[in-house]
Amino acid sequence: MAHTDRYIFGLDMGTSKTCALACLRKSESKLEVAGLGVAESRGWRKGVIVNLDAVVLAVKKAVEAAEAEAKVSFEWAFVGVGGPHIKGMNSRGALLLGPHAREVTREDKVKAFQNAKGFSLPEDRELIDALRQEYLLDSQNGIRDPLGMTGRRLEVNVHLITASTTAWQNVVTAANRAGIKVPDSGTVFESLASAWACLTEDERELGVALLDIGGGSSELIVFFEGAVRHTAVVPIGGEHFTNDIAVGLRTPIPEAEKMKRLWGERELPQPGDPVIEVPSVGERPSRVVSYSMLSSIIEPRAYELLELLQAELLRGGFLKQLGAGVVLTGGGAKLGGLVDLAEQSLGVPVRLGLPKDLEGMGETLPDPAFSAVVGLVSYGNRLQLMREAGDKGLMGKLWGALRGKG
Repeated sequence: MAHTDRYIFGLDMGTSKTCALACLRKSESKLEVAGLGVAESRGWRKGVIVNLDAVVLAVKKAVEAAEAEAKVSFEWAFVGVGGPHIKGMNSRGALLLGPHAREVTREDKVKAFQNAKGFSLPEDRELIDALRQEYLLDSQNGIRDPLGMTGRRLEVNVHLITASTTAWQNVVTAANRAGIKVPDSGTVFESLASAWACLTEDERELGVALLDIGGGSSELIVFFEGAVRHTAVVPIGGEHFTNDIAVGLRTPIPEAEKMKRLWGERELPQPGDPVIEVPSVGERPSRVVSYSMLSSIIEPRAYELLELLQAELLRGGFLKQLGAGVVLTGGGAKLGGLVDLAEQSLGVPVRLGLPKDLEGMGETLPDPAFSAVVGLVSYGNRLQLMREAGDKGLMGKLWGALRGKG
């Protein structure tokens, strides 16, 4: 197999599917898809691992398929982490530069950043990411980079993302048992990864909320003025819709999944009320139900999801800051009519987020269901570019640790 130095790897272990992606780094800004592997996920419930062996088996299947296509061995990977246990918070770190004003150095930036993330977490929480928002120098705020500026007190605002230590460790363990190394800082919040795959720089500047709708839960991330301002998890995902249909129509889960995909695909208006055939459980004969009955099951859950999203945005005070609106991505975002319902409910522009910016994506990858895994390789490439641009601070150390060089 080929040498791995020129490759970036991503591994997305979801409730519904497990994806492994290998990309060849052709130049600083160009990644080409080399291999994609997808396997049906087992061993998850509501966004957390409940059967480690089943998860490991799914990872092995996805990785083997990607390796066969790419002809390169997965030795390490950026791994997505999500689920209801994720929590986000903002923090500020300060550093006194001295009694007299002096120039801010790169080391000063690193120290201030370390102070912002240096408080003690509870034993059951793990810090998975710390993201700079902006710097303050002698109370002057809104500074993107204070390097070379003069002052006496440097502060930095940081957004911290934490996970349940147990849930996070189980994800890392599953990857390790499948032969994938996940060194320190190799885990990434899934909606952060999806954001790098789906959002434009203008959207992040104007203000945008991205909701990654997975199988067991939906991960939210909010950007404003180019920085992450808020993260949260909405405890509703695509599986909740499927289960509602299965119970409401008394049909097997696979059939309920088909019904979910059919909803919203019909052209309106139509004369009468179209009907669909629904297989029953066991030996019972199939039944015919109307689209209006299917809608009466799906729409309440869709409105519940959007109400929880709106409440989270209002709680953080971000709804009025979304100049670029809301982006829905993840497999659950393909639910028919959800984008239109979201625009009506939230009162802001809403679009479907499709992953982009990789060469050779073909017909499969430009799909909301693959936003996280595409974002994982894009995020990894961004870190490498930062290191090569001469950033010897935290990002350089992060990348060195990931590649086993520091």
